[in-house]
This record gives sequence, C-alpha cells and structure tokens, in this order.
Amino acid sequence: MSEQDRRSSRERMTILGDVEAASFLPWIERHAAKLGLAQAICVAGPDRIELDLVGPAELIDMMEMGCSLGPIDVWVEAIRRAPIDNESG
Repeated sequence: MSEQDRRSSRERMTILGDVEAASFLPWIERHAAKLGLAQAICVAGPDRIELDLVGPAELIDMMEMGCSLGPIDVWVEAIRRAPIDNESG
C-alpha cells in the first residue's frame, strides 16, 4: 500500500435538493461501502442530507459525483464539502 493510499481525509458533505426519497439514504450507505469510505449520516431531511466521510480524497470525490448523479428519484441541486478538523489529543 502506498503512502498516498494510507492518507485519509475527513469531510462533511452536505447534499441539497429534493432528497427525501426513501431509497437515497440506503443508496448513500451502499455507495460509500463500495468505495471503502467510512460514513455517518448526521442530518437527513427532505431538502438536506449531511454526512461525514472518511477515506482517500479521490474516493470522496467519486462519492460526490455518484451522489450528484443518482438515484433517479432524487434531485440534487448542490453538494457542499468541508474538511472536518479533528486534531484533538
């Protein structure tokens, strides 16, 4: 495993739009698992989902692209990302 593969980013992803379809949260969980990302849903509402992701930045980029494109029963208007600073200890 290269040093780049071992580096992990921690980010909060906020997905805005018409995201209340019952299929979207399980879809997010499956997609994150396929990419090997650790994820935790923090907020889930009809117009906003916030989740924390941990993994390589390139895979978090892929997660963002996946969420922006699917599934068909949601409409994603915007995705915002912010690093999570967890430098305690």
